[in-house]
This record gives sequence, structure tokens and C-alpha cells, in this order.
Amino acid sequence: MAAWFYEAVLLFAIGLIATLLFSVLVQMRSGIDTRRWLLQGFLAVVFAIYFSYLWTRGQTLPMKTWRIRVVDRHGRRLTQGRALLRYLFCSVWFAAPLAAYNSGRFSLPQLGFIAAGWVALWAMLSHLHPQRQFWHDAFAGTRLVDAPER
Repeated sequence: MAAWFYEAVLLFAIGLIATLLFSVLVQMRSGIDTRRWLLQGFLAVVFAIYFSYLWTRGQTLPMKTWRIRVVDRHGRRLTQGRALLRYLFCSVWFAAPLAAYNSGRFSLPQLGFIAAGWVALWAMLSHLHPQRQFWHDAFAGTRLVDAPER
């Protein structure tokens, strides 16, 4: 989970730069602009490229820091398709908080509680997996393994 939080810091920076680029290119001047859905789609594609590129090489920077490597079920590097599949299944981490946000029925503190609770629940569910892997990895045919120190 520590690598996950480190990843969030990097994604914030990547998302900030991508948003600036998008906003300049399409002349988007406000967050309530009707093109915000295009921006969200653009960010999803940028993040998909980031993760799939690095996962096919085995690790993102936070994964290197915490000596974690992502491999397929047989211990091989991920293919581009498998990395994209993992990216799609990883969206489960954000499914409930995004659904709650889109409902418009919750305040910001309530959304924070929902997000924290969902992330904690999804992380704890890994204890039900026989190899203690996250379920999105099981569904995508991937697993996290210890990376030896070089």
C-alpha cells in the first residue's frame, strides 16, 4: 500500500501536466466546462499509457522503491494487452468512490470516508486470496512478486 500512495503522488504530477496540456490545446478555461468529460477520458488514456508501458517493463518507480515487480501467472513480463487488462481491473479501486461522487448525494467528508473505507476493504479482501494477491491481479492473470535487489 505504501507503493500505492507513492504512485498517487506521481500520478498527481502526471495528471497536472496532462491537464495543462489538454486545457491549452482545447482552450478549456474552467473545470465546469462541458468538455470536462473529454478531459477525464484523456487522463484515463494518459494513465493507461503510463501504467501499461511501465508494467510491461516490470515496475513503476514506486514499485522499484519498494522492490515489487508485476509478472504474469507464469512469472514472465506482462504483454501490452495483459498490462492494459490489469489497468482496467485496477479501476475497481475507484469504482465505489466514483459511483458515490457521481450520485451527487454525498458531501466531501462523506466521500473521503467512502473512498478510505472502500480502499481498506478492497485491500483486506486480498487476505481471502490463496496467494494473498489483490483480486484485480487474480482477474487480470498477474501477480506481484518480490524484486531482488540489484
